[in-house]
Amino acid sequence: MTAPVSDDDDIPAEIDFSGATRGKFHRADMHLNLPVYLDRDVQAYLADLAAKKGVPLSDLANDLLKKDIAFLEAAK
Repeated sequence: MTAPVSDDDDIPAEIDFSGATRGKFHRADMHLNLPVYLDRDVQAYLADLAAKKGVPLSDLANDLLKKDIAFLEAAK
């Protein structure tokens, strides 16, 4: 038996934000590096190639993507 689903979207009473400061940790100039997930076989291939070249996987992937971007831009 599952618990009934509540339509109440309010914050629970035990959470007290009365002393909080809005935007305390917000940084307008902050840049987030979002993770990029590769298919397992692609990651394995690139990781092997990066190891053979002695470079970090992220550097190799960025170099390959930059070349692809330059190729796509040239084809416009």
